[in-house]
Order: sequence, then C-alpha cells, then structure tokens
Amino acid sequence: MASKSALPFLILSHLLLLLLLSTAAVPEPLDGGECGYLIYVQTGTVKKAGTHSTIGLEVKTASGEGIWVPNLEEWGGIMGPDYNFFETGRLDTFTGRGPCLTSPICSLNLTSNGSGPYHAWYCDYVEVTASAPAHPCHKQRFSVNQWLATDQEPYSLTAVVDYCGARPSPSVYDLVF
Repeated sequence: MASKSALPFLILSHLLLLLLLSTAAVPEPLDGGECGYLIYVQTGTVKKAGTHSTIGLEVKTASGEGIWVPNLEEWGGIMGPDYNFFETGRLDTFTGRGPCLTSPICSLNLTSNGSGPYHAWYCDYVEVTASAPAHPCHKQRFSVNQWLATDQEPYSLTAVVDYCGARPSPSVYDLVF
C-alpha cells in the first residue's frame, strides 16, 4: 500500500499519463491531405449539344490552389463501361480523389480537345463538391451555358467561369462534420 505522502504523487502521475495518452490519440489538424470529389456535368438540350471529345477541367480557389483533371471519363466516370458521356440532355457523374484545397472552390476552367465525330459540345453547368473527414465540405455550381467548339460562338474549346471575386452565391456551402 502506498504511503499517504506518495498518494498525491501517484494520482498526479496517473492523471498526467491519462492526459498525455488522450492528447496523443487526437489527430493533428489536416493540412492538405486527400479529398473525395463529386462532379456533375449537365450537357445542354439544344440540338447537337453532345460530344465525343475528351473533356477536362481545372478548379481553383481564390488563392490559386487547384486540381486539374485532363480527362473526366478516365479519372472518375462512374456510369459504366458502355455509357456515352456528354450526350444531349444528360447529367453525367464523376468521382475521384485529389488534394484537399484549403479554401472554397470558386473558379472553373472547362476544356474540350475538339476531337471525334461530334466535336462541338454545349455545357449547361458543372457542379463540384469536395469533402473529407475533418475538412470543410465545399460545393460550387458553375453556370457555363456555352458551346465549347470552334464552329459555334464563342469559337473556343475552353470556358472559364470565375466567381472568386464575387460574393458567395447561395450555391456555395462550407460545412464541417
């Protein structure tokens, strides 16, 4: 049995040990890390809006951090092996992993390589959600509403939508679970 003079020391030692063990089990705040991305792409309903071209995108934060996906189908097309992506009126879904960004996504650079028998493409919108445990969930919808084509206005295979300087829209969400 411990003497009365050693009892406070033993209690204090046990409390200190418990404190050290409990703080060691708490993970450090994540800096960067890997996030899951969910991307919806809505092809327009105008005549011949669909494409067989390779579609890629880059999303960025206001500070310039970003992820680049050169080929959405190869990166994370989840619709099945015989599915035709980017067809007229379709909503396509893509999922994949990439680095977590430290602030909300606010800029989109959408590209087409203009290849294939149906090279022109009309995109209505792109919606991007990024999430990971202990990270804020960022969601942004980008209204594109334009052709990515060399034979349709604005005669470009790139569409840029930049909300970084604008006030956050109602479609921007920062949630922490």
